[in-house]
Amino acid sequence: MAAVGPVVLATGGTGGHVFPAEALAGELEARGVPFALVTDSRGRQWQGALSRRPIHYIRSASPTGSLQSKAKALLTLAVGLFDAWRVLGRIAPSAVVGFGGYASVPTMVAARLRRLPAMLHEQNAVLGKANRLVQGSAGLIATSFERTRFVPADDARARLVGNPVREPVRALRASPYRSPSDGRIIDVLVFGGSQGAASFSQVVPQALLSLSPALRPRLRVVQQCRAEDLGSVRKIYAKHGVVAELAPFFSDLPQRIAAAHLVIGRSGASTVAELATIGRPSILIPYPYAADDHQTANARAFEATGACIVVPHASFDAATLAEHLTMLFEAPERLAAMAAAAHGAGRPDAAARLADVVAELTGLSLQPSGVPA
Repeated sequence: MAAVGPVVLATGGTGGHVFPAEALAGELEARGVPFALVTDSRGRQWQGALSRRPIHYIRSASPTGSLQSKAKALLTLAVGLFDAWRVLGRIAPSAVVGFGGYASVPTMVAARLRRLPAMLHEQNAVLGKANRLVQGSAGLIATSFERTRFVPADDARARLVGNPVREPVRALRASPYRSPSDGRIIDVLVFGGSQGAASFSQVVPQALLSLSPALRPRLRVVQQCRAEDLGSVRKIYAKHGVVAELAPFFSDLPQRIAAAHLVIGRSGASTVAELATIGRPSILIPYPYAADDHQTANARAFEATGACIVVPHASFDAATLAEHLTMLFEAPERLAAMAAAAHGAGRPDAAARLADVVAELTGLSLQPSGVPA
């Protein structure tokens, strides 16, 4: 392949933006395509493929809060635009890929000013605010769901690729699902993220302990809890003889998902993509304060495939959850059908598809690395 400029990955902020960028970086690396990362100071924590190539830091901020805070953030973004302009001029990229978050905005705007090929990747079923700001700069828009709010259905730029997941998740794609029939142990995994664990620590134990005497002894629970909730939740389960493993964080979460008969969690883009890739049934409780209520959009799209049950946060109480749990545990064939539906919705080759869209954008011949479906 003739020498080409690197593909710039513009991202920042939360893992929901970082994981797809890291997945694309790994795919580009496998294809022998150079890349560079443009991010803000939060990018210093990243590892993996993103840390093995040049990282260029710009200034950015989120224009939220008071009027004074918004004004200060806009000024910071303007300075970040100057930073990004200089960076892009120095490295002469062949393309720029934005993954959302305000840290990507200056780089996407600078790409438009320099008339560079640019595209977006949206992880959620709603085009994020930052991506909407720079939507006009994008020659192509890679989406993760069949329908993405704020991307018109007839937008010729849209390409459905899915949301790339990490290699440890893809490695579990072939792990079979065995429903908990004939009195077998029922493995339940509960994780709500830093924003959801408080309500989960209250509602989930109450719901599980209200199950019938025939079901309750079969439970084996793995639950993420806030550190301040660990003691009280552990006492509740121990008092009623429920086997439970509790922790504020699980470093091997993909393996925990694969081992679960049912997952109870939020519906962030990465969570939905991992459930679909591995193929596990779930009860999803969207975080109600997510921007543009995108978690509800993600969950409803996933529910439409038959993969999950959605419980709005306003309806998330012990009685409602227990009703769903009883229905599922007493009909394990329903769990198996949901697992199959989730698996069918998975797109383990999303990173490869995204790299193909980069090739389409640039006109470069980027040979596939051969990710199995």
